[in-house]
Amino acid sequence: NTMGSYVPSTLQERQEMLESIGLSSIDQLFSHIPDELKLKGELNLPSGMSELEVSSAMKKIAAKNVVFGSIFRGAGAYDHYIPSIVKSVTGKEEFLTAYTPYQAEISQGVLQSIFEYQTMICELTGMDVSNASVYDGATAAAEAVNMCCERSRKVVFCSAAAHPDTIAVVKTYCWAAGHELVLLPVKDGKTDLDAMASQLDKKTSACLYLQSPNFFGQLEEMEKAAEMIHSVGAKLIAGCNPIALGLLKTPAEQGADIAVGEGQPLGMPLSFGGPYLGFMAATQAMMRKLPGRIVGETVDVDGKRAFVLTLQAREQHIRREKASSNICSNQALCALTASVYLATVGPDGLKQAASLCYQKAHYLAQQLCSIPGVSLRYSGTFFHEFVTDQKDSDKLLSALEQQGILGGYPLADGGILWCATEKNTKEEMDRVVEIIRKELM
Repeated sequence: NTMGSYVPSTLQERQEMLESIGLSSIDQLFSHIPDELKLKGELNLPSGMSELEVSSAMKKIAAKNVVFGSIFRGAGAYDHYIPSIVKSVTGKEEFLTAYTPYQAEISQGVLQSIFEYQTMICELTGMDVSNASVYDGATAAAEAVNMCCERSRKVVFCSAAAHPDTIAVVKTYCWAAGHELVLLPVKDGKTDLDAMASQLDKKTSACLYLQSPNFFGQLEEMEKAAEMIHSVGAKLIAGCNPIALGLLKTPAEQGADIAVGEGQPLGMPLSFGGPYLGFMAATQAMMRKLPGRIVGETVDVDGKRAFVLTLQAREQHIRREKASSNICSNQALCALTASVYLATVGPDGLKQAASLCYQKAHYLAQQLCSIPGVSLRYSGTFFHEFVTDQKDSDKLLSALEQQGILGGYPLADGGILWCATEKNTKEEMDRVVEIIRKELM
């Protein structure tokens, strides 16, 4: 709303600027453009609306959205509780309108907020260094793959149990860079690491991308994967869920070289696919290959603490043929949102949110599987997502929808991928179970 009053210059100021270059009108400024190319009269656009009219038009459009009161679907974007302070801090105009911090002298606030974000991502993942974020989790995974490929090391192993969208982006990056992508098959809901063993090679293997919890919600054998991939001098990229990190071992403790993931669960609402943010953190040894920007702490001429972009300038990526990445922006507002969320909930709050997700998902799984005809597909450990098998999944999901409940994600083979977070109450879960029991009777 304050943005509406933003007028860059007055008529008088424009006149002064014209006079200073020896002109008297805007028309003179464009006199070199042939007359027949200039627009005559008004553009064929409807006239403007008042604020009241705009507000009512937007409400009509928004009313077409179905907003579910109760959500049991994750599959890459998750419905978590967002404390109200998150929006009130990130909604400040100074943050909303801040642009890329080119000049450190006037960007200390934005630089500090990114520095705090990087620090929290390092604490969360156990890694040594984090960048200022990239576009989303899928891009982070693909950029991490590029970090690991070298002259002869061009074979990239990727788990087929990772998120399908992430696999698609990694595929595109590999195709463009001429790397070979090997998808590892899924066995009982997890990546079949033994299928990789015979293909590992000291000269050609570059890395393995392994997401845990994976797309089906299962926890992967990250430590075994680290041992296998490191035995040929290749790198392990761990795909993480940031909320799950409140409960699980860090990627660093499990032997990963790079940790990446989608930051949406950290204070960002579900909003038709974004904008979200991709977090990337790596070990000290991989630091120089980290794409995008990194904010560092130093001292200014007066010896006071100051923040700067470090290790590389944005301009590094202008020489395209020499660049390892063309990412030169970061999701600063989304990264700030993640920082405010993490600072608000703190380590204990994050652990509590994670443990509620875990407990509620296990309660839901247990109750659903008490219904005749519903079974848990995989026997492995899961965090807050799981797959059930049952008949008529479309019919069940639409029965839930009629009651204002968004059920699990329907898989192509008839299974349903359920998700429970700290927001789902016992009453809601019992209601889902009751509706499904009725439908299957």
